[in-house]
Amino acid sequence: MPFVTGPVTVQVPATSANLGPGFDSLGLALALHDALTGEVLATGLEVVVSGAGADEVPRDESHLVVRAMRAAFAALGEQPPGLRLTCENVIPHARGLGSSSAAIVGGIVLARALVADGAGRLDDDAAFRLAAEIEGHPDNVAPALYGGFTISGRDDAGFYSVGSPVAAGIRTVVFVPPTGVETKVARGLLPETVSHRDAAADAGRAALLVAALAGQPAQLLRATGDYLHQEHRRPAMPESLALVDTLRADGVPAVVSGAGPTVLAFCEDAEPLLARTPPGWFAWGLDIEPSGAHVVE
Repeated sequence: MPFVTGPVTVQVPATSANLGPGFDSLGLALALHDALTGEVLATGLEVVVSGAGADEVPRDESHLVVRAMRAAFAALGEQPPGLRLTCENVIPHARGLGSSSAAIVGGIVLARALVADGAGRLDDDAAFRLAAEIEGHPDNVAPALYGGFTISGRDDAGFYSVGSPVAAGIRTVVFVPPTGVETKVARGLLPETVSHRDAAADAGRAALLVAALAGQPAQLLRATGDYLHQEHRRPAMPESLALVDTLRADGVPAVVSGAGPTVLAFCEDAEPLLARTPPGWFAWGLDIEPSGAHVVE
């Protein structure tokens, strides 16, 4: 039989992309996780969702996790006769914390775990390329799959991603507003072209950010300066950019997480920053997650 018996559970982390200057290239896994459980049935499709987004997502083949699972099953040359999926969502939706990438990566990893020798037939690099094709860009799916801090992109050879170290002691605080912003809306505010000066400044800050995270945390404030995308997104998330401005004025390395509107700040001690959570928002102090999506034994 090509499928394993009994349910399988996969845990997948939240992610933060861009990190200021690393637009569509830098990504970080965070210690906040969704749990997906799958089981092969004799027939039909059952989808059960609890937690974040439970009132908004479909319960049929259009569910993003199901779509990712179907793509992985197709890549493996297997389709189960029936499927039960249970999603326990913790990652907020439409907040810039990689909920869609977690769904895609989690679905792929779950599907291959339900197929006998699935990991051998669809390794992590192949799973990454499949996830990036579904998502359309690799900056969130890479840390969701590999964990840690990743540098990703696409060239003539296809999607690529490499990991980079993060020094011990660097933590994050994420400030999450009560309402979200769709990625499509946030991207729609970006200009078609930017100046050579701004592009060069952003490239320099992105390179510095790699060094800062690897062991030069004193450079994080300078390294998280952005010239390409955050200011253009202010009309869609004025409160978020105001918080970024306030934190940075006080020397805190703060950025918009992904397409927003969540604000991410780097720190050593989360407690003083948690006390600055705006009214109506909520916040978490989160470690950087070294592990990507994996089967829970």
